[in-house]
Parts: sequence; C-alpha cells; structure tokens
Amino acid sequence: MTQTQAPLLEKIQTRRAQIGVIGLGYVGLPLAVEFARAGFHVVGFDVDRSKIDALNGGRSYIPDVPEGELAAVVQSGHFRASADMSLLGAMDVADICVPTPLRKTKDPDLSYVVQALEGVAATLHAGQLVILESTTYPGTTDEVAQPMLEAGGLTVERDFFLAFSPERVDPGNPTYLTRNIPKIVGGHGPLSTQAAAALYAQIVSRVVPVSSTRVAEMVKLLENTFRAVNIGLVNEIAQMCHKLDIDVWEVIEAAKTKPFGFMPFYPGPGLGGHCIPIDPNYLSWKARQYGFECRFIDLASYVNGSMPEFVVERVAEALNDVRKPINGSRVHLYGIAYKRDVGDMRESPALDILEILSRRGAVVTYSDPYVPRFSHGGHALDAVPEIEAVGRPVDCFVVCTDHSSFDWQALVDTGAPIVDTRNALRGFNAPTIVRLSGRAAPAAAAAV
Repeated sequence: MTQTQAPLLEKIQTRRAQIGVIGLGYVGLPLAVEFARAGFHVVGFDVDRSKIDALNGGRSYIPDVPEGELAAVVQSGHFRASADMSLLGAMDVADICVPTPLRKTKDPDLSYVVQALEGVAATLHAGQLVILESTTYPGTTDEVAQPMLEAGGLTVERDFFLAFSPERVDPGNPTYLTRNIPKIVGGHGPLSTQAAAALYAQIVSRVVPVSSTRVAEMVKLLENTFRAVNIGLVNEIAQMCHKLDIDVWEVIEAAKTKPFGFMPFYPGPGLGGHCIPIDPNYLSWKARQYGFECRFIDLASYVNGSMPEFVVERVAEALNDVRKPINGSRVHLYGIAYKRDVGDMRESPALDILEILSRRGAVVTYSDPYVPRFSHGGHALDAVPEIEAVGRPVDCFVVCTDHSSFDWQALVDTGAPIVDTRNALRGFNAPTIVRLSGRAAPAAAAAV
C-alpha cells in the first residue's frame, strides 16, 4: 500500500469515493446505478443531451434499469448525469464504458475510447483510479490508455491506478445482472488490481483478479469468440440440414439430452449486438499484427455473415411455392432488433435481410414493439403495429426476432407463407411455415 493508494482504498471501503462513469448505454448506466444504490455518489457522463435530461428526470431508456431504481438514486442525490467532462477532476474513480465498433475495413475503432481518455487525462490527479470496461484487443490499456494518461507527468502504480475490467452485460437477461455476474479485474500492476478489485467488491457478488490488463482483455474476447465460433458451427449445420431435409431444431433438442460433452447453441438469421459480431474481429486484427492467422475464427465469421443471404433464399423458396417472385412481393419482417425483448439494433442481421430483399425488388415492412422507427443504409421505416400487419395483404412473413409479445397464433392464422428463423413457431405444423432447415418436425416417439 502506498501513500496514494491508502486514501483511495479507505474512500472505496467506506463508500465515500466519487465515481464517474463515462458512457451511459447498456453497460455504463446499469453500472452507474448499481454504484449509486450501494451508496456511492456517481456522476454519469454522456454526449447525448437527451439521455442526460431523461436520466436527471428519473427516466430510464435501458430495460435492464427499472425506472423506480433510477428515480430513487436520482432523488437521493447519489446519481446525476452530465456532459461536462471537467467534473472528472473531482472523481476518485473514472470508469470508461464507451462503444468500440469496427471500421468498414474491420479494424478496431477506438475513437470513443480515445475521446474518453482525453477527458480523463485533462483532469487526472494523484490517487485516481481509471478503469476501462469497453471491449477491445489485448494491449489497449497498456499501449493506448497508459501513455495518454502518463503524458501529464503522473506515473501509473505510483501516482494513479489503471485497470481493465471487461463488461459482461447480457441485455434483457432477467437472471444475470451487474450485481451477480462475476467481475474480471486486471490491473497494470498489483496496486491497480487491488484498488479495482476493492471497488467492484462493493457492488458485485464475486471479483476475479487476473495477473494483467492483457489477460483481462483476452478473457472478454475468448468469451465472445467462443460463442461466435459455436454459433457459426450450428449455423453451418443448419445449412447442411436444409440440404438433407432434416429439422436442425429437432437435432439440437435431442443432442442436448446428453449430460456431458455437449452444450447447445442455436442457429438464427446471423449475429447481432455490440459484442459477438465484433469481438472476434478485434482478436483477428491483433493476431495478424503478430503474423498469426485466425483461420478458425475467420471461417466462423464468414459462415455467420452468410446467414442473411441464406434466409433470403428461404424467402425465395417460400414465395416460389405460391408461384411468386421476390421482385414486387410484399415481405413483412417480425422484429428488427438483434435479439429478443430489447430495442438494440446494432449489427442486427434483420437489417441485412431487409437490404438484400430490397435489392431484389421486395417491398419490405416490419413490426417491432421495441423499435418504433429507424433509419439505416438509405432506409427510413416506421413500424407497423402487429395487429395491423396481420390484417394487411402480405406475400411472406419473416420471423427475424422472437419477441415474447408477438402473437404467433395470429401470424399463423393469416395463411401467408412464414419463414421462421428463430424456431418461434415450434408446435405449429401449418404447411405455410418454412423452417430455417428441414420440414416441420414430426411428433416425437414415446420415450421408453
């Protein structure tokens, strides 16, 4: 323990530390509210004035943050939002939770991280703890954050502390929230690891320290690359099963009865969200700098990226069965968000499906209770209420996102062809349903 670390640890353990959270999206806002609920005074920073106004008024735009919890910490004075980055100078902790997208060239775009670090560096003071949570490639904390923060004359591990702790948010998951997901922490050195671990121990059930920032950065990429590769495998199996006229969903359900050596993953229209489609590319990009080719990972990305085209071919088959071409047909998408019961459209495969169908001449509309309107790639659409969609003349429906509020019976009752990419219509055996692969599953034989 040093003269700069001791006061920081004392403030953390007594919950008197002032905490700044930069970036108030799906990662930053739940984290900020959790710190505030624990009794810390928290300032959340964001560039979006509409978000700041909403939060200071106790209004949440993140489903995982109940408005009651947000309003309580705002009213108690433990949380407020601001766009004034100069307030970071009064913070004991600066926690960076900004997006890390990909450029069109598939290279990492760290511009948001750099902007956040510039704000932190401008007011960095002795005894401050800086944590990066944004998903990135191994080496970012040491190679990008450390030089920027030390440029003002302070030294990490002596004057201030620096750590990486990957976010593990699963939007829309009611079981695993910030407080009960184990927190990985890797500091630039042991003092930084100790400080960051002490901080997160105040709000999460378990902290898992690792030996370095690079290990912590790699943990996150392994987690999501594991998912991407396995989804790629099952998506390829789905395409194979289509050729063999086998229902891939029935295969998976049967396979997962094995109590060891198998973990079920499920096919779909492609990858979406802020992590899984992006993180493997961060890993591949970094590996190429060291002369290593990630052939397995890149192949999975190729397979997953091919799924929207595969879905459109299933739409073409469904329309062909009723003697219609895609060109001029009215195609309605059920769901435009990337996953069930959230409004996040980042990297959503439904957007690629919409784009491909439009290029082939289809007239595309959509319903999504979480996305009332959107603009993307030259398309600007308003959602059609579900009850109105099933009453319209539609040539083909495509289930892209299986929101729990959708009325599947009403959809089947339209009698129109339906391409089901999510197995949302399991249990329905209407001849109009086109599965992602194979025909409708026959009734299972009785177990013996």
